Amino acid sequence: MNLPFILAYIGLGVMLALTCIGSTIGVTVGGNATIGAMKKNPNIFGSAMLLCAIPSTQGLYGFASFFMLLFQLNGMDVLPLSQGLAICASGIALGLVGLYSALQQASMIANGVNEMANGNDVFGKTLILVVFPELYAILTFASTFLVLSLL
Repeated sequence: MNLPFILAYIGLGVMLALTCIGSTIGVTVGGNATIGAMKKNPNIFGSAMLLCAIPSTQGLYGFASFFMLLFQLNGMDVLPLSQGLAICASGIALGLVGLYSALQQASMIANGVNEMANGNDVFGKTLILVVFPELYAILTFASTFLVLSLL
């Protein structure tokens, strides 16, 4: 195995790990907020549960990119250094953005769930607002398609 493949696999590992860590923390923060909020208002569980699932998408983006790129790499005998670096950079970018956007979504979700527990009808507005950090995870996910087109 040569350096370009090593760089590519490092990028894939970082991407998958960070996006999944972000999703894990994100859904946990939302879930903890939901459990606390249900002490005030047990009727919010369904709506709060839907909000809590949103940060899990970053882990899905990381897994889908990992799978696509790994499948492509497994069919290659030679990988130029530039392509190995591109995969590594794309993986690190998606990993970092996925981690950060999931954490920011979790923060907004926790606030929304807390306000729902206080009797405020903010489910729809919270749902709209938590999509904004998602956009940047989607953009970095799309960048892996661009890198895949280089292979």
